[in-house]
Amino acid sequence: MIVALAFVAFVVLGLPIGFALGVAGVIGLFQIGGENFFALGPGKMFNGLNIFPFLAMPFFILAGEIMNHTGITNRLVSLAQVLVGHFRGGLAHTNMLASVFFAGLTGAATADAAAFGKTLVPAMVKEGYDRDYACAVTAAGSIIGPTIPPSGLMVVYGSLMGVSIGGLFAAGILPGLIICAVCMGVIAIGARANNLPQAEERARLPQIWATFKHSILALIMPVIILGGILGGIVTPTEAAAIAVGYALFIGVFVYRKIGVNDLIQMLIRTARVTGVIFVIIAFASIVGWWLSFNQIPQMVATQILSVSDNRYVIIALIIGLLLAIGMVMDITAILIILAPVLVPLTASIGLEPIHAGIIFVLALNISLMTPPVGACLFVLSSVTGEPLERIAAKLWPFLLAEILVLFVFAFFEDLALFVPRLLGFA
Repeated sequence: MIVALAFVAFVVLGLPIGFALGVAGVIGLFQIGGENFFALGPGKMFNGLNIFPFLAMPFFILAGEIMNHTGITNRLVSLAQVLVGHFRGGLAHTNMLASVFFAGLTGAATADAAAFGKTLVPAMVKEGYDRDYACAVTAAGSIIGPTIPPSGLMVVYGSLMGVSIGGLFAAGILPGLIICAVCMGVIAIGARANNLPQAEERARLPQIWATFKHSILALIMPVIILGGILGGIVTPTEAAAIAVGYALFIGVFVYRKIGVNDLIQMLIRTARVTGVIFVIIAFASIVGWWLSFNQIPQMVATQILSVSDNRYVIIALIIGLLLAIGMVMDITAILIILAPVLVPLTASIGLEPIHAGIIFVLALNISLMTPPVGACLFVLSSVTGEPLERIAAKLWPFLLAEILVLFVFAFFEDLALFVPRLLGFA
């Protein structure tokens, strides 16, 4: 209990989440064995990071940085606009579909929120959309990024729990597309209530073809990543490295928009983002070991099973726990701490490992857009200047729709595992 209280206290005092985990972990080591156990800390931190697939994360982040710098975002937005811009609220639909295209480049919700917060939100406001609604649409679409592969969260989960990362990538494709479709449905249903602008004229086939050709180099990168991994040709780490090489080639020799100074700045930003993630992983590894040593996973499983042994009730309880904690805590830390606690419980009710993984990933991704600590809300608020509470007020129809999608994929295993089974992962 003292470890949990210490962690909460340090977070409330404003200590970064990674360091709060570290201090709590050290307290846990001292609680178990006094000063003699302090020597275990560095080893646990190193072992927590000494996982080869983690190398994929900085590569994916760098590839996204390079592609963003080349102006790819605008090309993808243009393609989305000629495809769905003719609907009422065309730019809102464009925002959602562009998130699908953008997902294959970065796999990060905050990157999506930042990019579209700077580009699409001002464009939507200029066309007559309310700024808070434009931000809400952007936040709702941003979680598509880490759902459709590549996804850093899937890399962490697969690496920690020994689950096929390729299988998780395959399992994320269908939920990501359905989230996009459902959110577009929410936009269409609320078009009149939100007084969304009338549709533009439908783009003709020559215009669609010309825009597609303009965007083809950006669309090839997800094909390289997914095709290589799902086809069994390369590992996720190798695919990420290839993606960096491809992005560099396009940026330097085709678009000619990357110089030495640009590359240095992109490497610095990649190092910063990766450093934050890896600090959290390293310190959370100490807390995770403390939980295992004290048999917390077994106690949690016993408590939940004492409530009900019904498969669907247990799944709902797990989802509720993930969504609730995700409202106040970093999702990577949640994954590292709670996955070893809850995954044995999912195994006891017969959940296939990839199915359990996609439930975790979807639930934690959704928590990125829930107040008070939703990372995407903070990014959009800081980028656009719109108060966080106003964005959250317009976000709830999208949030409910995405939670509904989560429960559908959680309760219907055949749907969740359709693509992984099709590709031989499950």
